[in-house]
Amino acid sequence: MSAISNSNFAWGGAWKRGAGTSLAFAIQPLQVLMSLPVPLYLGTLTVMLFRPPDLEFHCADRIAFLVLVAVIGLRVLLMQQLWRPSVHITWPMCALLLLVLFDLLSRPFESQVWSVAAAKYFVPYSLFYLAGCVFCDARSRKHLEIFALIVLGYLIYLAIASLAHMDALIYPKFILDPALGLNAMRARGPFLQPVANGAALNLLGLIALDAYGRGRIRRSLPVLLLIGGLPVAILATLTRSVWLGFGVSIILLWRWTHCKRVRRICWVFIMAGVLTIVLVFGGSAEDTAGGRLRDGDTVNFRMAAYEAGWSMFAERPILGWGASRVQTELADRIEGYRGDTFVVHNTYFEILLEHGVLGCVFYLWLVTGLIRVGRHPETRPDAEASSEFMVGRSGRTLWLLLLSVYFINATFVVMNYQFVNGLTFTIAGILACQSQRRPGPQRGLLKAQCNA
Repeated sequence: MSAISNSNFAWGGAWKRGAGTSLAFAIQPLQVLMSLPVPLYLGTLTVMLFRPPDLEFHCADRIAFLVLVAVIGLRVLLMQQLWRPSVHITWPMCALLLLVLFDLLSRPFESQVWSVAAAKYFVPYSLFYLAGCVFCDARSRKHLEIFALIVLGYLIYLAIASLAHMDALIYPKFILDPALGLNAMRARGPFLQPVANGAALNLLGLIALDAYGRGRIRRSLPVLLLIGGLPVAILATLTRSVWLGFGVSIILLWRWTHCKRVRRICWVFIMAGVLTIVLVFGGSAEDTAGGRLRDGDTVNFRMAAYEAGWSMFAERPILGWGASRVQTELADRIEGYRGDTFVVHNTYFEILLEHGVLGCVFYLWLVTGLIRVGRHPETRPDAEASSEFMVGRSGRTLWLLLLSVYFINATFVVMNYQFVNGLTFTIAGILACQSQRRPGPQRGLLKAQCNA
């Protein structure tokens, strides 16, 4: 009898050891991901960079985003990295999300509306909080800065190759497919939209100029590529809102920066822009850039859309029409143009039409909260003299410049570009976390450093 008991005990112990080994093997990938939050976050942004809406693998970014939320969320709970953003950010975000969710639940089977809402609201607002948990030290912010510079170089390369019609050098090849996206003849990058490409180039270019001013870029070759390549890439988008945003941001940078080297670069950009405008309007040749500047058809179409949209707003001013009904209703009301769906090409006006005055108030509240985020320096006494990314006076100045680019482009287009929104709210989350976090020992089950 004792032999049978010993045998059962042995089998039970072996089963428990095997189950424990299997469980440890199963959770090992999760442990690896939790130990690498920065590469996981940057990998998710990379997937969003190469996620045009018309490709068949459009769900890849959603999978990457859900994995990021699950892994970072579990890591935050174990390490007790919780932080509380300012109510000037969280309240309007939550209010907008509730309005959007209420509208989506009334039409749960329209996948396109859900996808656009995710790119405009759910994904960037989530990244806002996750960024504060991931990029919480100098090393992680340095990795984000390096990522931004690499993406900038890639987008400049694509834009110049597109301008020179060197299709063999453009990769991935879906960028060349005229059946996907919009404006295949312009430099549109992997976004398949020239406005998204231009906005990303402008934001990343400002980050590169800030890095040059802080001494993070020292070699002459990267500086020459930046000086020569960035304006050419912006010009290659052939988009007036991108040109305007770039010009305003460079003028503001020239006025606000304290670095003489950056001021010289800005002066070169300004003079080159003025010379280009003089040549375009003074010359007799109808080149592509001049044709875009003189083009009045798109202006007439937008004015017709604004007129139709204003009549819609007068009918439902408080709660709006909802995301899906706005496009179809505009298609019926715009006179002189045909199409299945239309947009008003203005982020603020679209929110006014979709969610009424209530939604517009919440969005403007969020805008003021984003502006206030940059006012709070990091708590370290040497933050003002720091050369770190998004720290001190240079970080606050850079943030205001990035917001100026974002808001100017939002005036002429609907900002449903997932990568651009994600990058902007990532930086906002970093700044908001800096103003809330206080130095002290980390607690939690892992007893580890922030990015161990």
